[in-house]
Amino acid sequence: MIQRRILYRLWLRRLRKLIRNDQLILSVLAVVVGAAAAFGTILIRLSITYIETMFMDTGGGSIVERAADLPWWQIIMVPTLGGLIVGLFIFYFIPSRRPQGIANVIEASALRGGRMSLRTGIGAAIASSASIGAGASVGREGPAVHLGATFGAWIAEKLHLTRSLSRALLGCGAAAAVAASFNAPIAGALFAHEVVVGHFALSAFAPIVIASVVGTVISRIFFGDFPAFTVYEHELASFLEFPAIAGLGLLCGVTAVIFMKSIMVTQDQFNKLPGPEWIRPGIAGFLVGLIALVFPQVLGVGYYATDLALQSQFPLYLLVLLIVAKIVATSLSVGGGFGGGVFTPAIMLGAMLGGAYGIVATSVFPDLSSGPAAYTIVGMGGVAAAVMGAPISTTLIIFELTDDYPLTIAVMVAVVLSSLFTNQLINGSYFNWQLERAGYDLKGGFETALLRSITVRKVMAMESETVDVGASLQDIRLKLQKSDIGELFVLKDGKELFGTITLADLSEIAFDHDVDNLINAGDIARVHPPLLDADDNLETANKVIRDSGEHYIAVVENHDNMRFVGTLHETEVMSAYNRALVDARREEHDGHL
Repeated sequence: MIQRRILYRLWLRRLRKLIRNDQLILSVLAVVVGAAAAFGTILIRLSITYIETMFMDTGGGSIVERAADLPWWQIIMVPTLGGLIVGLFIFYFIPSRRPQGIANVIEASALRGGRMSLRTGIGAAIASSASIGAGASVGREGPAVHLGATFGAWIAEKLHLTRSLSRALLGCGAAAAVAASFNAPIAGALFAHEVVVGHFALSAFAPIVIASVVGTVISRIFFGDFPAFTVYEHELASFLEFPAIAGLGLLCGVTAVIFMKSIMVTQDQFNKLPGPEWIRPGIAGFLVGLIALVFPQVLGVGYYATDLALQSQFPLYLLVLLIVAKIVATSLSVGGGFGGGVFTPAIMLGAMLGGAYGIVATSVFPDLSSGPAAYTIVGMGGVAAAVMGAPISTTLIIFELTDDYPLTIAVMVAVVLSSLFTNQLINGSYFNWQLERAGYDLKGGFETALLRSITVRKVMAMESETVDVGASLQDIRLKLQKSDIGELFVLKDGKELFGTITLADLSEIAFDHDVDNLINAGDIARVHPPLLDADDNLETANKVIRDSGEHYIAVVENHDNMRFVGTLHETEVMSAYNRALVDARREEHDGHL
């Protein structure tokens, strides 16, 4: 009896230790998040099909095929009306009033400790589904990744998980969404590590792989074990073909840069338009509709057109024209405010570019060419990898689609060259570029997030050495001699910052007593000193200190009233950062459910 009790207690103790094991917890939650992300991806696909059928009577078929039978006014009206509906929905139902995508997932992972809003995630998925269903030239993978990551973040928040565990679940949602979209579990897992989590640490690898496998299994149950594109077997005709493949890789990099810059320029132009923000997607939809009258292939995600390119169904002139048309249509759709991603448009661009390049290469060197279709596949990988900043996972997506090892080697060559070219010109992927334009510095990562979480008000010194703007030169000398910091802050009416004075500001009159009654503090003070708002964060403070080269910075309530409230020293910034870093590391070490 006593032995049974002892064994029972030992068993309970081991069970408690097991339950507290982070890897076990993550593995169980990875199944839940993977399933949720997969069902979310399925719902997005079904919603797109339903909306396309409702507006264009596609009957579950391709929107491109159906567009050929529709009257011209309907092709223009559907994306226009859809844009207005999407614009209103985003304006009134998404808190940030802008579409969401993979860039927001990266931001949440790098700077927000894996925290995301479930309401925003669901709203963004609805907006993106409506955008694609109405014919906007955007992709569905970005919204699926965002929704999957949102599910992971929501579960992490409800269970009060630590930052590292939250980021891992964020990656689980992203991996499952990619795997479910492309029927590519390996690529899904590596995409999450490469793009979202930003590292390949073993602690996050196992749960992300589990989530990716779960997402693939559920997707196959619903849609069958079919790849995203119809790809036939191809073999490299000769290794002498690699110089031509290298040339295609460089062209992919050029195309990717033009594509990304076109989106940014178009977005800037739309932001300058007068009138309410919600009308911009409607304007973009009208312009996309005009393009679709001539090139219906630009409508929607572009899977149908990409399949035709893989089957070598387009002539050379049409492939070249579709590259231009797709860049313009996607730039209008994304820049104008439609919801959706850029992954599938990048794949379609790569397919058109590769197909055109393959036709030319085959005509010049027919005995050495593997055929236009092989170049089409290489182009898909080259452009998509450069745009997404995901060379590893993009290469694996192509490999899982083709199951062709020699061709995958060719894809690797193109992917490396296109990614290197793109990084030299814009220093990162489309998503990183988006975040940099929005003012987010991902290079600092966790450290930057800590600095942003602390306001100047929390660490500034309230007691400061001040003088009135009318103080005499003699009073200034005496105060500077007694000053611990060697700087005086000049106030107007006893509260408003007028300027600052250091011994160097006195210059030649520092010891000239003949001018004591002629000069006051207002005459000497530097009237535009570097300063901070009390509600600025320490990242801003650090930048002001670094750019000005000064150790003490004046702090005002705000730049409008200029009411002086204290000073900030560079050592206070570093001390506050170190304390926050220690607290964060302790939380990670002691983290539990």
